[in-house]
This record gives sequence, C-alpha cells and structure tokens, in this order.
Amino acid sequence: MSDFDFQHPWFLLFLLALPLMWWWKYKSQKIKDPELRFPHVGSIDSIISLKAILAQYLPILKFIGLGLLIIALARPRLTLKEEEVKAEGIDIMMVMDLSSSMLARDFQPDRLTVSKEMAKKFIDKRTYDRIGLVVFAGESFTQSPLTTDHKILKEFMSGIESGIMEDGTAIGMGLASAVNRLKESEAKSKVVILLTDGVNNAGYIKPMTAAEIAKELSVKVYTIGVGSMGNAIAPISKRSDGRYVFGLSRVEIDEELLTEISKLTKGQYFRATNEAGLEEIYSEIDRLEKTEIDVSVFKRYSEEFRKFLFWGFLLLIIEWLLKNTLMKRLP
Repeated sequence: MSDFDFQHPWFLLFLLALPLMWWWKYKSQKIKDPELRFPHVGSIDSIISLKAILAQYLPILKFIGLGLLIIALARPRLTLKEEEVKAEGIDIMMVMDLSSSMLARDFQPDRLTVSKEMAKKFIDKRTYDRIGLVVFAGESFTQSPLTTDHKILKEFMSGIESGIMEDGTAIGMGLASAVNRLKESEAKSKVVILLTDGVNNAGYIKPMTAAEIAKELSVKVYTIGVGSMGNAIAPISKRSDGRYVFGLSRVEIDEELLTEISKLTKGQYFRATNEAGLEEIYSEIDRLEKTEIDVSVFKRYSEEFRKFLFWGFLLLIIEWLLKNTLMKRLP
C-alpha cells in the first residue's frame, strides 16, 4: 500500500468503526442463538460439519467486504513516476598499469586485483558519465572506448590481467592513448585517472609530452601511485613455463613525475599504500569531479478504487447468499 495515494484519505477513518461493530456483535449481543439440549452428546461431540465451520467464519466476509468498500471510497490511486534527467556528464578515461609489478602482494591478494575492484566501485558511483579504459605495460591499448554501458565496462575491467602485453611501464603511452580518446569529446569536463606502481621505462612517448597534449586539450589528469613504502613481495623473474618467481623487491614509484603531470593539467597526485587508502582516493576524486544533474519528476496516477469496489461488493453478495441459502438459520 506504500505505492498508493488516496484522494479522499479521511474516509479511511471509517475503518476504525469495524472493530467496534465486531465487538458489538459478539460481546454485547443479548439475544442468544436457539439451543437444543441433549442429555448426552458423547456420540456426536467428535462430529464437525463443513457447514458448522463456515458458519463461524461467515461474518468475516461481511467485515472484509465493508473494509474494501471504505477503501474504495477513499479513492486509492497508484502513483506512477516519470523522471526527466538532464545531466552535464563528465568523460573519464581510466588508465591502469598491467606491468608484472602490479602482482606485488603488499595488497591482498595483489595490487592489480584490488585496483580493479576499487575502480569498479568508482564506476558504480558515476551513473551519468561516459567512462573508458586504457591499459598499459610495455605498450598500451584501449580496452574500452568511452561508454555509458558501465556493466560492459566492468566486464572488460574484470578480464584484464598482467602478462597480456610485453612487460614494462609505458606511462607516456598509456596517458597519450587516453588523451587521444578524449580529444573529440564535447563534454564539459574531461578527466584521466592514471594508476601505476612504477617508473616510466618503456614506450616512445614521454610522459610529460603526453601531459602537454592533455593540457592543450583541457584534459585534467589525476595520478595514483599504488604500493606500500619500502619493500614488498613482488615478481622478480619469470620461469620458462611463464610462472613468476616472487621475492622481496623495493617499491619504486616516480612520485615526482606523477605529481608534475597532475600539476600541469590542474589535477592532483595521490599515493595509495593500502586498500583503504586507494578506496578513499577514488572517493575523493568522485567528490572533486561532480556531475551536474537536473532531474524533473512528473507524477501520473492510475485509479485503483474499482478493484476494491468490485471485491467489496462481491464478498458482501457472497455473504448474503450463503446466509440466506446454504447457511440459513431457522428461528
């Protein structure tokens, strides 16, 4: 009933009279039903007829019917809402490092898994934005162009793994690919979120060159360095069968470069040393980049009183017919 709206709700006050009517009928009735006394009822006390059972519950039909008629008088209407959403969305390209170091176990189970899960949570908050995904290691490619189909985007994100590209950390290539995807965008705001855990050591585009292009195209770049301070258990070599050999490795993130990229493009650099920190960083970016949304709500109503009227009269008719035919009592 929470979805119903009543045009004449004060009629519902008459429902309070039904319990009083019930009390008056069964507690204050002075005229008793006729009795037929037997000296001994041992032979029939176990016999229960269907008619006797129905007789006990017959008055309930009348009270339910009256209740439905009262509700019908209140004119229940089903509220149907329509929303017109006008959103000045933000185009966001997410750039994620897939180098082997992203398998480091200073995050549980590893940096890449946690980074993907935190990115998905961020995507869920950006209902009206177009979001795309670029991945990089020794090279880069677009995993998903800008899209509002966030379900597909998250499926693409779930499928990315370290090792699908030549190993390395081509930060400049990853950033350039993302900026290229945003150059034709007509969105009010264009943003790149670049996540890495290393130092640029691959690719033919320098990171600052890509940052200069981003600046010219009014693309704001938020950079995130992922990794604990000091040392971490990470891949240090690779076996002939393709499996990584893990060992203690120093965490090296070019924070100076990432800070410079963000500063040049009017973005911000963040450092995540654990899962909670990374989640907070995405929440902070979500707060910094708010989408302007104008929602107009229109209400339509569907008249529902006819259903209550029909069932109310039907129950009263059934009660009257049973009382005067099958359940008729003789004086």
